[in-house]
Amino acid sequence: MVAEAPLWTPTQDQIDAAPLTAFTREAAAKAGASFSSYAELHRWSVEDREGFWALVWDFCGIVGDKGPGVLVDGDRMPGASFFPNAMLNFAENLLRKTGSGEAIVFRGEDKVERRLSWNELHALTSRLQQLFLALEVKKGDRIAAMMPNMPETVAAMLAAASIGAVWSSCSPDFGEQGVLDRFGQIEPVILIVPDGYWYNGKAIEVGDKVAAVAAKLGTVRKVLVVDYLGTSADVAATVDKAMALEEALSPFAVKPVAFERLPFSHPLYILFSSGTTGIPKCIVHSAGGTLIQHVKEHRLHAGLVEGDRMFYFTTCGWMMWNWLVSGLASGVTLLLYDGSPFYPDGNVLFDFADAEKMIFFGTSAKFIDSVRKAGLKPIGTHDLSSVRAISSTGSPLSPEGFRFVYEGIKKEVHLASVSGGTDIVSCFVLGVPTLPVWTGEIQAPGLGLAVDVWDDDGRPVRQEKGELVCTKAFPAMPIGFWNDPDGKKYQAAYFERFDNVWCHGDFAEWTAHGGIIIHGRSDATLNPGGVRIGTAEIYNQVEQMPEILEALCIGQDFDNDVRVVLFVRLAAGAALDEDLEKRIRAKVRDGASPRHVPARIVAVTDIPRTKSGKITELAVRDVVHGRAIKNKEALANPEALELFRSLPQLAE
Repeated sequence: MVAEAPLWTPTQDQIDAAPLTAFTREAAAKAGASFSSYAELHRWSVEDREGFWALVWDFCGIVGDKGPGVLVDGDRMPGASFFPNAMLNFAENLLRKTGSGEAIVFRGEDKVERRLSWNELHALTSRLQQLFLALEVKKGDRIAAMMPNMPETVAAMLAAASIGAVWSSCSPDFGEQGVLDRFGQIEPVILIVPDGYWYNGKAIEVGDKVAAVAAKLGTVRKVLVVDYLGTSADVAATVDKAMALEEALSPFAVKPVAFERLPFSHPLYILFSSGTTGIPKCIVHSAGGTLIQHVKEHRLHAGLVEGDRMFYFTTCGWMMWNWLVSGLASGVTLLLYDGSPFYPDGNVLFDFADAEKMIFFGTSAKFIDSVRKAGLKPIGTHDLSSVRAISSTGSPLSPEGFRFVYEGIKKEVHLASVSGGTDIVSCFVLGVPTLPVWTGEIQAPGLGLAVDVWDDDGRPVRQEKGELVCTKAFPAMPIGFWNDPDGKKYQAAYFERFDNVWCHGDFAEWTAHGGIIIHGRSDATLNPGGVRIGTAEIYNQVEQMPEILEALCIGQDFDNDVRVVLFVRLAAGAALDEDLEKRIRAKVRDGASPRHVPARIVAVTDIPRTKSGKITELAVRDVVHGRAIKNKEALANPEALELFRSLPQLAE
């Protein structure tokens, strides 16, 4: 149902000030046309990809030699090559700014606060670069980090990228096997770890885990232990080949960082799929593709300009960390937070926003919903006058979540719900600061991305649910998968469904406004009676109810069909009695459709989720069907899976 009015509309002053507006003028001049709408600009950006991406390079001031030619084999996916003759260094682009202004402000849950100027970030990167070179790290070598989201992590990534090493990270809350499942595949030469971290009011020591992981990573030449709890020397003393970072850096004086310029397609990052259905896939991203996609998204879609203050709540095991740190390339100050977003209560991130005059506030749909359900209303307790944009990702933001942002957090703000993934280390659909925000809708497809929604027969559909696809190659496509020399795993992951077309695995729908609604992962799509249903449509209804904290929905194979099973985690004092079941079914029937109504509703005390906070429908589905779970280490709370095993409610 189309909302009667947008939740937010930018003022003319806001439109005029947006970098996207200046870019649109330059694009029109380049194209010899006039673009009267975002849709027209987007159409040009996918029809003339060479012109568009060349303009992004120039407009965003990418440092490097662009070289002749922009796109070779542009009709091949995979196989297209962007900027085939370009030479650049990713770190050089992120460190082009100098001076005493703040590059990073870090806040930890234990109330630690640190500030690094641009010069101090250069200095730390310089000393780390010298250390890596002394340890004989070469371009193409892997440096792995199991680290909190803190300044040393950013500087170590920059030092790795400066010499062409490949960076890969996860968060320190991963279990031993989860770390080995990831880093064991990529054979790092350096492992960077903390002495511990803080979460939910507790100092968590990791020395035993570090020792166990390091002992099994045979390629690691040095383990560097970063001080956070004040015990880095003690941890280093118990781990073979380990040294406290400060001690390791002590021989090196600050000097200018040396940047080796490398091809546009040189590998920069290895990111990992969630791993909930098997060993995580190692997805390799290029320096040039990551850089140009991120600066496009930051400048044109997020509206960021030099000097802005940018925050995203993320760990180093989620692609949003990689997305966040690229903000340095636009000259913004990074606001980093590490710890629980709800310790000591749900106000801590809003306190951070006020204290640091945050401009861009990035978080997850789950966080927004949790704030709402906790009864918090930052709109009445915090100033937030500096906040220009609130971004949400991780899972689809419900219509109720959209409304709560404007009713409970801030009335005048650009709410940018975004969706993409680890697969492209960026977004397919996201915010546009010059367009209105409509309830429940992601505003538009990203510039330069030929996003569409197709039915099962590969035909485009409008205002119907289907597969989210991208029909033309784009720079942020992975180089490939690690240890996949013939490309078979890469091909199977995205191009098996539709030949030469990226099939992302999201169940999506175009709206009447030209926006997108994501209905959940298509591999978790429900098919009762052969009708495809997105799980998010059910969550959007039941999670509005005060009795329900969160929900998880699967399709259960039953009686030669698939039936919808809804699991609910109840609020304190609530009981899943006949009355609540009846109201849940009525809510789903009225708000979604009769097809969405669950055949079974089961109360559970916990819902399993990945380390990045996403509920894991597929793992629950496997447990319900008696199938083995291949990689519990990918889960933050794997013990929750046992709550779903052999349930009597699902036996009949």
